[in-house]
Amino acid sequence: MDFQYSPKVKELQARLNAFMDEHIYPNEARFHQEIADNRRNGDAWVPTKLMEQLKDKARAAGLWNLFLPESDKGAGLTNLEYAPLCEIMGRAGWSAEVFNCSAPDTGNMETLERYASEEIKRQWLTPLLNGEIRSCFAMTEPEVASSDATNIESRITRDGDHYVINGRKWWSSGANDPRCKVFVFMGKTDPDNPDKHKQQSMIVVPRDTPGVTILRHLPVLGFDDAPHGHGEVLFENVRVPATNILLGEGRGFEIAQGRLGPGRIHHCMRLIGLAERALEKMCKRALGRVAFGRPVADQTVTLERIAEARILIDQARFLVLNAAQMMDTVGNKAALKEIGMIKVAAPNMACQVIDWAIQVHGGGGMADEFLAHAYASARSLRIADGPDEVHRNQIGKLELSKYKPKKAH
Repeated sequence: MDFQYSPKVKELQARLNAFMDEHIYPNEARFHQEIADNRRNGDAWVPTKLMEQLKDKARAAGLWNLFLPESDKGAGLTNLEYAPLCEIMGRAGWSAEVFNCSAPDTGNMETLERYASEEIKRQWLTPLLNGEIRSCFAMTEPEVASSDATNIESRITRDGDHYVINGRKWWSSGANDPRCKVFVFMGKTDPDNPDKHKQQSMIVVPRDTPGVTILRHLPVLGFDDAPHGHGEVLFENVRVPATNILLGEGRGFEIAQGRLGPGRIHHCMRLIGLAERALEKMCKRALGRVAFGRPVADQTVTLERIAEARILIDQARFLVLNAAQMMDTVGNKAALKEIGMIKVAAPNMACQVIDWAIQVHGGGGMADEFLAHAYASARSLRIADGPDEVHRNQIGKLELSKYKPKKAH
């Protein structure tokens, strides 16, 4: 395994770091202040002016759609090449959108790139790639354990040249954003199919279609994540053309597996950057504070936690790079175990490192908005894209399968 970054990646790292230094870190306070001002004026969901200004700068700098390997609109990077760049973006939780590399748009764009018709691509993929609109992925449901996607109850029913959609979704990321113009919706077209993995389909639903109702936003540990956010959405007799189906009826589970692999690894890459930033804050705080006559950095417990944080972050980074390389070389399906491993390891690592950073800050850690929001984001990713328990079960079964007796043919 050779994880040495190529000259191309090193050059992009340098440009991306320079952009972060010039435009992202100095504007963090302004970004959050714009959201606070919008909230105070009665609508937290108004997009910030800063974001649109920075998106123009990123596009002009050639730091645009870095995640997308299969389109002439992207940078043509492999997962392994994209990993260190995604980590840099993760150092500021909101910055990925600046480069048109944020969820759920990245997963939706990859889905449309791979599985949509040319007409759907023209109508929805092109404006997404251009950063003109945003999107939403509607999969999880409040009435069932959606960690098992076969539980999904929403219906997609054929009616002549249309499909009629009924169901209630939640944790639909981006649903509240007024720039969100399209949903990728997962539901059942064939609930009686004996193969439970062929009951589901995915379909493209324009947000302004009659019958689509945003019921409420859902906070994450007290954060509403405006102007992006997560919504609960009701679909009542929503009619869309039959041509909006992706890949065909019964292919939804297959598409979901293809979509979630890259999405999971992108989250893990960003979490490493987030944890690195938390460790930096932890070290600086420890060096600058004195307790019981000594700098906090000299306390043995602090040294142990700083050392353990470095170990955990580097372990997670190597696991992510290994999974990325496997995805590039043998495909997402063959890398299933490695993707599951990082999906467990990275959020747990980030939660622990951020928790230690909060502890070193003392009372200030409870009021530090970066650390609080970072912890909420990391903690949510122990559930999003499959909870720890599901991934651990899958990893365990794959490991046991190596030792089970082979069936005679």
